[in-house]
Amino acid sequence: MEDVDGEEMPGAIVEAFLEREEGVRALLEELEKLTIEGRHETVRERVRNLADSDESVFYTVAFTLTNSRQFFGDVEAQLGVGAADRLRDLAETYPALAEAFNIVRTERAEDRLNPVTDTSYTVSYHRGVESPMVTYRPLSGEQELFESRGTPSEVLQVASDLTAATTDALDVAMDSDYSVNTEELSELIDRREELETELSRLRDQLDELRRTPVSDE
Repeated sequence: MEDVDGEEMPGAIVEAFLEREEGVRALLEELEKLTIEGRHETVRERVRNLADSDESVFYTVAFTLTNSRQFFGDVEAQLGVGAADRLRDLAETYPALAEAFNIVRTERAEDRLNPVTDTSYTVSYHRGVESPMVTYRPLSGEQELFESRGTPSEVLQVASDLTAATTDALDVAMDSDYSVNTEELSELIDRREELETELSRLRDQLDELRRTPVSDE
């Protein structure tokens, strides 16, 4: 369904959308209200349900909200200017829903689940245990996946476990002679360099802390 360049695409899926346009717009109105209310998890589930129940409508909306010139151009060539303009209006009316549809499209096309797009964190200090504390929240788009608070060593344990999972995954790929695409490989190199930079800072901080006398207060 990701291939919109085929002979029947995107005309076939857009026609299915146009037949249901009134109902789809009503659904999008509901989703926009939920987005404004901050109910991002509910929005994500509703979009997934749409992808499961009506794939053609889901992909039409998802492609439309990307504001792809190629997609609109293909629709115009196959179904006429009127159909393309109706989709352009949809994109202009519901831009707040673009992220949710794009993430679910990524889930469907690339076998992802709640891909983490950012991590929000705050730091504090707990005098009772004499340790800094880190509160972190992995985000998938606007959806907060969970919240956790722990000491730096506990947070690093999570990072260590995830790094081990990454290297295990690469071992499986190499043992099976599977390729890793160029974009992913480039991203992995960038992430490794970022890790090395932060680990260098951590090494310097630990050396300084070892030299600092422990307070008796």
